Amino acid sequence: MTKGKAIIETGWNLDSSYARLPKLFFTRLNPIPVRSPKLIILNYPLAASLGLNVQALQSKDGVAALAGNRINEGALPLAQAYAGHQFGHFALLGDGRALLLGEQITPLGKRVDIQLKGSGQTPYSRQGDGRAALGPMLREYIISEAMHALGIATTRSLAVVTTGESVIRETELPGAILTRVAASHLRVGTFQYVSEWGTVEDLRVLADYTLQRHFPDVFDAENRYLLLLQEVIKRQAELIAKWQMVGFIHGVMNTDNMALSGETIDYGPCAFMDVYDPATVFSSIDVQGRYAYGNQPPIAGWNLARFAETLLPLLHVNEEQAVIMAQDAISHFTELYYCNWLAGMRGKLGIFNEEIQDESLIESLLSMMQKYRADYTNTFRALTFDTLEDTVLFGITEFAQWHEQWQARLGRQQEPKASSHQLMRNCNPALIPRNNQVEAALEAAVKQGDYSVMERLLDVLSSPYAHSPEQADYFTLPALSTPPYRTFCGT
Repeated sequence: MTKGKAIIETGWNLDSSYARLPKLFFTRLNPIPVRSPKLIILNYPLAASLGLNVQALQSKDGVAALAGNRINEGALPLAQAYAGHQFGHFALLGDGRALLLGEQITPLGKRVDIQLKGSGQTPYSRQGDGRAALGPMLREYIISEAMHALGIATTRSLAVVTTGESVIRETELPGAILTRVAASHLRVGTFQYVSEWGTVEDLRVLADYTLQRHFPDVFDAENRYLLLLQEVIKRQAELIAKWQMVGFIHGVMNTDNMALSGETIDYGPCAFMDVYDPATVFSSIDVQGRYAYGNQPPIAGWNLARFAETLLPLLHVNEEQAVIMAQDAISHFTELYYCNWLAGMRGKLGIFNEEIQDESLIESLLSMMQKYRADYTNTFRALTFDTLEDTVLFGITEFAQWHEQWQARLGRQQEPKASSHQLMRNCNPALIPRNNQVEAALEAAVKQGDYSVMERLLDVLSSPYAHSPEQADYFTLPALSTPPYRTFCGT
């Protein structure tokens, strides 16, 4: 591995502030070179926003850097250590197949993590090979970019390269490496790790670093660690509400998969809900439904309580007082989430102001959608464009009565119907990454080497609120499958 002039010309402007933290937090090592890297997809708009030269990234040297075969100037690759509650059980974890290369300083002065996922074994691999298969890496690319277009905070995908090597899972699969961009990879699990195996001073260093990265405005506050907890709670309340707005199901909301920046992170067995049902689970390993759609808000609160526990030594010198402060902060999560959710649902129904009956109006609609197995996305799209005949609710008496109540509700606000319609267009996506469409794109790419299906899907997903005629082919619902659709963590 070399550093060279060709790499600098790509526009990389890397710093490695995380590498300057205590050695407890990470292990320094380089990616394991791969046989013959080939660029499969490159995110041109993201690359440009990062200040990167897209032509140079596609060169031999540029692709080598995206594969980990070359190290960019300023990079100090490392595997981050963290812990986490996985399905409620605490475990020592860490980057088992990923390396943080460093932080790109963008032309606007923003600092973002650049991480290679699938770059080889680390001390945290736990008997894994440290590699990734092409399908799951393309899946993360598709879903994370769709989430970004939906206006939901998320890690981004810069590129996917194949390695020219196979990985063995249940079968032999083509290997790949994803280049992931994130505000940071600081997690609840990062604090759990330092709380369990570090000192209070280590914890303070980590907390200060987190504040400087994500909440610099409160760094000089009297109790900045309490404000850190409160700000993380606020961001998660907003994030989870936005998940619920579009029917997104993360699938594995372990504490190590909750980013303190408020971004959605680690797209494994995630999927989007078709038929509305709070009990919807797609992940094959979530046999108890711990991370079902309807459980995501309370699980987020549970995860945040684990974060609060790690901060107790910093909140107050008196442990009892620290616990009281933490409990008070956590107690506000449910209300914050609910306020975000209710505001979002009002927007989806074209409601600008607030009435006490709004919750009942919303819950009645959701109850009918569940009862009659109505599609979540398409129902709100039909309400937006008054194409009710396209939904299974059309012709049902109780829905007709609800519709009258909704129209009366819209009539009690000052804003005209045209404004309500525009609000609904802005809040209700025309389409989501339908599970069958994502699977079709991945199958064509992995099995036939045909990336055109994925490229078309990415194109329509990039403008979910356009409501354009070109998107119509992606409205169609998949046929009900037996057994139900299942997703897998996939590495």
